[in-house]
Amino acid sequence: MDPWPRAPDELVEVQLRLAARTPPLWRPSGEVSRVGSCFVCFPRGFEGPGASGDRAWAAAVVTAGEREIAVTIIEGEAPASYRPGFLALREGPLLEAAVRALPLLPEVLLVDATGRDHPRRAGLALHLGERLDIPSIGVTDRALIAEGIWPPDEPRARSPLRLDDELVGYWVRTVQGARPLAVHMGWRTDAQTAVEIVLAVTAEARTPDPLRLARRAARERRARITP
Repeated sequence: MDPWPRAPDELVEVQLRLAARTPPLWRPSGEVSRVGSCFVCFPRGFEGPGASGDRAWAAAVVTAGEREIAVTIIEGEAPASYRPGFLALREGPLLEAAVRALPLLPEVLLVDATGRDHPRRAGLALHLGERLDIPSIGVTDRALIAEGIWPPDEPRARSPLRLDDELVGYWVRTVQGARPLAVHMGWRTDAQTAVEIVLAVTAEARTPDPLRLARRAARERRARITP
């Protein structure tokens, strides 16, 4: 497999190529038994776009229902700083390494990144799913460039996120009284399937359980290593 792009112009070329692809959609035939997620964190107090070489901790988990059945954590360095629309340059290699280190792979992967909600219609959630050959879903606190009004303040309520009249995801209320999440279609997933999976793996907290567990694992490893 080709290495991750290392320069913005290389990433743009890959993103445009990915956006033009139309792979068959993945739809679960029944209850999904293995849902995974991945998350990367940086040193405490980190602010701004960062730089190449920043220390990072990436975690990946696989869950079955409410149980965590596999987890991996790797420490590495970010290959690049952050720029909107170019998150893959900074986090892509770290997240892929963490997922590939799992003893078993998930059926679908939740990623803290966007999918079609992207200037070139291929955010990191879509890009990572394609590289891993795993259907993927993006889950973020905010939309990147898509627009849509928030849904009613009711659990499971949703409202469309659109980019140039194209449906690219939904705002979803997972917890009443909390800000909705932006749920993005990713690699081989449509917006409806993305929402169904996210709601199925979200229990008491606002954040889906697999993503919450991956975030906690990465931060706990960081806490054990750094003061």
